[in-house]
Amino acid sequence: MTPLRSFRFVLIAFVLATLAGCATVGHDFPTHNVDQIRIGETTRADIQELFGEPWRTGIEDGKRTWTYGKYKWSAFGEAETTDLVVRFNQDGSVSSYVYNTTE
Repeated sequence: MTPLRSFRFVLIAFVLATLAGCATVGHDFPTHNVDQIRIGETTRADIQELFGEPWRTGIEDGKRTWTYGKYKWSAFGEAETTDLVVRFNQDGSVSSYVYNTTE
């Protein structure tokens, strides 16, 4: 193998290892709006206006949930995670929420 070919092989291996060592799931959302959520007052429409479309939706203990989150993992550094899970009452108002971040 020639030196140039060896260099290319090492370079390609390094790039592939770097790409394989990182993963991002979810999407950014405006975290500065979290303090505007009011339990029993803020509605689903308000949440959508404040944060956009949820990344995931579901049901927890019979209550509709919306999740906003971005999760970034790296084999070469600290994980960076931010998520907001909002639970809604039957009338569409916020029942509870939890916001967590590693930033």
